[in-house]
Amino acid sequence: VLWIKIIIACIPAAVLGLLLDDWMEAHLYNAYVVAAMLILYGILFIVLENSPITSSPSIQKVGQISVKTGFLIGVFQLLSLIPGTSRSGSTILGAMILGAVFLGCSRFVAAEFSFFLGIPVMFGASFLKIVKFFLDGNSFTGSQIFYTLLGMAVAFGVSVYSIQFLMSYVRRHNFKFFGYYRIILGAIVLAYFGITALAV
Repeated sequence: VLWIKIIIACIPAAVLGLLLDDWMEAHLYNAYVVAAMLILYGILFIVLENSPITSSPSIQKVGQISVKTGFLIGVFQLLSLIPGTSRSGSTILGAMILGAVFLGCSRFVAAEFSFFLGIPVMFGASFLKIVKFFLDGNSFTGSQIFYTLLGMAVAFGVSVYSIQFLMSYVRRHNFKFFGYYRIILGAIVLAYFGITALAV
């Protein structure tokens, strides 16, 4: 039943992702948009963590999330179509904001559901890129197939370890550190590309 909720939650991003993928890539894939989103979401994380409205969530297990709640969290995933936003960041923030207002998702549940939500999204995005690759008349050589599969295996292993570490971290800490990290990284990206543009 959980996977039905996850698939339903993926529908908004899947539909708009297919419709707007080329437009987003042409207009929003630049360093300034990425830097702005890094900083904006960093600020949102810090503000939300400092807010008292997130202190008493009612949903303490991911299985308690209803279909409606999952879909509404999935709507926030639309924001991740903007480069620099972070898919997990947008859904975690969405779950926490909605939880603070009326859904009641805890920080840990928000993070756990977000990671589950990422599985079909990443597969779907990868599949879309592969289809476009072949439709453009390209093909893989034997060595490219090998390195692609190797990269997928390594990425999967690293992802599993990272998720375990992050879930353990979220159980004991809040997202303020992540917020500060995003702000600092966004400022570095903005400064680097700003200086580079002036130097040209």
